[in-house]
This record gives sequence, C-alpha cells and structure tokens, in this order.
Amino acid sequence: MVDRQRSSPVPDAQEAAISDRTLTLADVRAAAARLAGVAHRTPLLTSATLDAECGGSVVLKAESFQRGGSFKFRGAYNRLSQLTAAERGRGVVAYSSGNHGGAVALAARLLGIPAVVVVPATGSAAKLAAIAGYGAELRRYDPQAERREEVAAQIAEQRSLTVIRPFDDYEIMAGQGTVGLEIAEDALGVDRVLAPVGGGGLIAGVATAVRGLHPAAEIIGVEPAAAADTRESLRAGRLVNIGEPATVADGLRASQPGDLTFPVNARLLADVVTVAEEAIIDAMRFAFTRLKIVIEPSGAVALAALRAGAVPAGGRTAVVLSGGNIDPADFAALLARAA
Repeated sequence: MVDRQRSSPVPDAQEAAISDRTLTLADVRAAAARLAGVAHRTPLLTSATLDAECGGSVVLKAESFQRGGSFKFRGAYNRLSQLTAAERGRGVVAYSSGNHGGAVALAARLLGIPAVVVVPATGSAAKLAAIAGYGAELRRYDPQAERREEVAAQIAEQRSLTVIRPFDDYEIMAGQGTVGLEIAEDALGVDRVLAPVGGGGLIAGVATAVRGLHPAAEIIGVEPAAAADTRESLRAGRLVNIGEPATVADGLRASQPGDLTFPVNARLLADVVTVAEEAIIDAMRFAFTRLKIVIEPSGAVALAALRAGAVPAGGRTAVVLSGGNIDPADFAALLARAA
C-alpha cells in the first residue's frame, strides 16, 4: 500500500539555473503579518486512538477549518494583497482544480479585485459552486483538448490580468508556509511533519518555516502512488513529467513539480512517500468516524501515510489535513466504496 524512497538532492548547478533566489523564513513571517486577523489560525487536533496506532504523539493541523475550506487561502491572500493599485484595478486570473480557485476568488472579493478562474469542465461541482459563490467569473475548459495554463495566459493577455499561479510563486509558497509556522509555534516541538504534495507549494512553505525554527525536524511529503511526480523528480535529480495522473485526490494531480518549488523541496525534504487510493479513502473514514471531521481525499493523504506505516513510528508527528472541500454525495460514495 505504501512505498518509501529516500529522495536524491538536485545538483546545485541545476538549482541555480532554475532560480537565483529561494524561499526564506523571513518571507513566511512577512506573509504571517499580512494574514494576521484575516486568515484563521487553525487548530491542532489530537486522537488517543491515533497515538496508540502510531506508537507516538500526533497532532493534526486542521486546514479544513481555514477560510475557503483549505490552506490555499493563505497563499492566495498573501499574493493578492501585494498587487499594485493598477494591477488590482485590472484584476487577476487563476487556474485551478478547485481549492486554489476558491481561495483566489475569496481573497479577491475581500480585497475588491475582479477575478477570473479557469476551471476544468469535469471539476468538483462543490468546488466550482464555491468559486462562483465568492463572485469570480468562471471559464470552463476541456482537459482533454486544452491546457489550463495556456487558457489562463490567453485571458491574461486579452484583458491585461495578472496570472495567479497555484503553487509556483514565492509569495504563494510563503503564504502556505504559515501553516508550518503555526505548527512550529503551537505544537511544542515536533520530530517530523507530514504534508501533501501536489505542485509542491504547501510543503515548500511548511518545510521552510519548520526547518527554519527547528532544523532537526524531518519534513516528509506524501503523494498518491498514481501521482508521484515529486518523488520521481527527486529520485531522478531533475523535473519529471508523469503525464495526467488518475487519482481520487483531485487537488494533487500535478504532472510535474514547479520550477520554483522543486529546488526548495529538494533541499529541505527528508523524504517523499506514496499511498494507495484505498489508504486515502480509509484515512477519510478515520477522520470522519474518530475525529468527527470531513476531509477531502487530497487532505487525507498525509494521515493515510502515517496510518499505513509509510513513515517512522514514535516521537511527535504533525500531520497537515490540507482541506475539506468535497461534495457530500461524493464523500458518501467514497466511504461506501471503502467499506
């Protein structure tokens, strides 16, 4: 059900070629200042049952309770809040499978910025409804015939909008890193932190914050086995495109890591592990029955890795539950499938 593979670092020359700067703890602290009083400081949950299962102390960072239902609001607001007056007036365009789009739409509404969100026509009905509900203009595209980045670029050019990328942006990463900053400040010391990996923005920010404050802590990424682009890239020492992944974790369907996120993660991650689809669904069931919370498949992968034994037992482990946006019918169908 799981596969644990030690990651290989990216050669220094390649890292330098990708970017001449990196993400810093100071960037994350600056993002935290911008988010103060706007984003929620989400709770750390505990479970005696989970502690007994894992043979250690576990805290769960519940980003399902964040504004917009996922960690994505942090990065979106941090990025949009730094636009110039002219950029705000023209508006922004984002592309997203759901949570980033919802986060951009919500942040844009709070800041009075017009927003267009490019979404897959086959996307989650609940997530698309949330984006529209926050007031953004939806532009649907066919994933079989169009590339969302190209659609967004065309709209940006035609309407002079600023493109807000879902992960490959230092200000997005810095905002997501406030998840790690809060863990480091609230968890009273951790041995390791587990977080989901899609394009790599969340874990890049979390790793920067946690390792900046607790250098000995291990940061371990978790991907669905069917969407292991970061693991494969780290093993190869270069960006690897795995094609269109097929996984129930719709927010983690990146075909390859970001140009900016990859060097950060190559430098800071201790490991990237993978989990099977059934382990993801079982983690959703555990969260619902034992913790009494709903998490979406993408938000469940780190918990799945812990429960499936993909990471070391013992010590104090923080697990990021990255989001809870899922249609009730889809949630019920997945849990029925796992029964």
